[in-house]
Amino acid sequence: MNQRKIIHLATGMPEQMAYSPDKEMRTGICKKQVNETFLAKEGFQGDGVANLKYHGGPDRAVCVYPYEHYKKWNEEFDTELPMSAFGENLVVAGMLEKEVCIGDIYQVGDAVIQVTQGRNPCDTITKRTGVKGILKRMIETSYTGYLCRVLKEGTITQDAEVKLIQVHPDQVSVWFTLDLYFHRSKDVEGMQRALEVAELAEDWKHKFQTRIEKALSVAQR
Repeated sequence: MNQRKIIHLATGMPEQMAYSPDKEMRTGICKKQVNETFLAKEGFQGDGVANLKYHGGPDRAVCVYPYEHYKKWNEEFDTELPMSAFGENLVVAGMLEKEVCIGDIYQVGDAVIQVTQGRNPCDTITKRTGVKGILKRMIETSYTGYLCRVLKEGTITQDAEVKLIQVHPDQVSVWFTLDLYFHRSKDVEGMQRALEVAELAEDWKHKFQTRIEKALSVAQR
């Protein structure tokens, strides 16, 4: 595993984004690099989301994306994506979805965050990047990044250290839950394992529980 490191720190408030000659939308995906910012329980200072139904809230206060995937997407789609192209606050090295677990706790600068869920990306990514097919591939690979809650508020700088301060004992990786979410909607055993992690985001707990009940109901018919 590579050394954990912040590659890019970014924030941004919702703004109008044009994505074709005659179309635009209001979105918070267009983040801009900052050298220093304060992370509060609800998220970064100077950062916001447009659609509160699918973004934001205590369980989704921080959006993280692994730096290593940028090379893959740039090569696969013959492009050069800018950092935070997917609207993430933190582009980090050494923290892939298969290495990071739900409930893991990290100190980032003066702040402390806890991983809560994988990211469920939407087509705003396609509109933002202009790269057709990238959203589909992100979902196919479960390389979507992940979200965190804030346990301790504090200042984060571009060169801040990232320290793993507590490994969750259940060791349910972000990738495992993303694979369940996108590709194994009837895997009752897998979803039950994910639900044993109390720190899993409430929204995903509800989704997995609903799927389990549906799967069991069908099996009993």
